[in-house]
Amino acid sequence: MKNLNLKKLVSTRIPTEEGSFQLALYDNDNDHKEHMALIFGDVQGEDVLVRVHSECFTGDVLGSQRCDCGPQLHYAMDAVANEGRGIILYLRQEGRGIGLAEKLRAYNLQDQGFDTVDANLELGHQADEREYDVAVAILKDLGVESVRLLTNNPAKIEGLTELGMPVSERAPILIQPNDENIHYLSTKAEKMRHLFAFERMPVRI
Repeated sequence: MKNLNLKKLVSTRIPTEEGSFQLALYDNDNDHKEHMALIFGDVQGEDVLVRVHSECFTGDVLGSQRCDCGPQLHYAMDAVANEGRGIILYLRQEGRGIGLAEKLRAYNLQDQGFDTVDANLELGHQADEREYDVAVAILKDLGVESVRLLTNNPAKIEGLTELGMPVSERAPILIQPNDENIHYLSTKAEKMRHLFAFERMPVRI
């Protein structure tokens, strides 16, 4: 794990449709980005329900159907609220770490026939450039000892575990695909080992 200095800048109450959360904003000297923790209830201790969510402006804010990010975020908020305690980490790692501009360029390549992995590679990036050092640092700052991770991505489980945050259970995120994102989700399953609970649907040509 990288030796980084983490600082909580502010925390405030955020009432949402899913429930009332505390939003904590963190700064760090590793990537110098402001990451967030959306906290529900008492999260100190073991087996805390956690979602590590990477920023997706198009999906989270605009409701784009090219991905499943927005529905995953709200699924996680609802799950944490129903659990009575938990954390959604909101990491500023747009586009699996390549940034918004490059993600939009990758979208253009996808419209030309590239899949989500090959589009990143065509632009000179890795398929996934995200890091989880800040995520683990925030969880430890909040007193979390182990997590039940809301994810369909085995790489997140491996990433947190390698950085010293035990994952006691994977909690799947159940989102049904649509006509716009089924190819994207199928590619993540085939090339990035993502685990989905829906039966693969045929892709329209």
